[in-house]
Amino acid sequence: MINENYYDKNNLKNLDKASVRILFKRYRENRDKEIRDVLIEKHLYIAEILSKKYANRGIDHDDIYQVACIGLIYAIERYDIDKGFEFSSFATPTIIGEIKKYFRDKGWTIRVPRRIQELSKKINNAKVQLSQELQRSPTIEDIAAHLDSTEEEVLEAMEASKVYTPQSLDVTYDSHNDDKEVNLAELIGEEDLYFSRIENNDFLMRTMDKLNEIEKQILVERYFNKKTQVAIAKYLEISQMTVSRIEKRILEKLRKEIEKTIVD
Repeated sequence: MINENYYDKNNLKNLDKASVRILFKRYRENRDKEIRDVLIEKHLYIAEILSKKYANRGIDHDDIYQVACIGLIYAIERYDIDKGFEFSSFATPTIIGEIKKYFRDKGWTIRVPRRIQELSKKINNAKVQLSQELQRSPTIEDIAAHLDSTEEEVLEAMEASKVYTPQSLDVTYDSHNDDKEVNLAELIGEEDLYFSRIENNDFLMRTMDKLNEIEKQILVERYFNKKTQVAIAKYLEISQMTVSRIEKRILEKLRKEIEKTIVD
């Protein structure tokens, strides 16, 4: 239950699920800024998880995280707990939508002009040809003269190619913290396993709300407690055939919910 200290951000870890639900109800009724701040702090982990999924894609992670936090605030403002959705399930598409919108809006910062792309290709071809003709690595001056371009234009294209050309994951960099080298692969963001757990947990909770008590019990005993149909039948004092029939019904409901989730 929520006590008089439920606004205290230092006690966020002690807020149970029921208390959070009450907070959402109260915020929807009175739009109290203090309640909103508590809800934001409580759910910042969602913004952190989702922002990490979009790291190393040409935009600084801190910027992505700020956008994710804005998406989190939008989700809190729009969330209606009475509709039965878990907040994390509701917030995730809202936050991802804001992040993708930000990438679209800022796309110009990572889009290479066609002029640079074409010149970069010509420079690469010129390097090969001139190396054969001159029997040495061509200079910027050599390449510019060969392409009838200025040295500034050649340098601009070469610098752009360094930034935008895909690199091998085996490329290594010096670590600033120790003498070890770090592979590029180690710096690339990975799929956060906890994010998948959030989605799976919310899916199961939504689905179990649609099961009756006997179905819930069989689902838990069969797939969480790893009991056999025979053991469950004995425990519930019903036949093994009945357990089998109910289990098939449960799996069918799960299948329909999965299809519905994919369509949505």
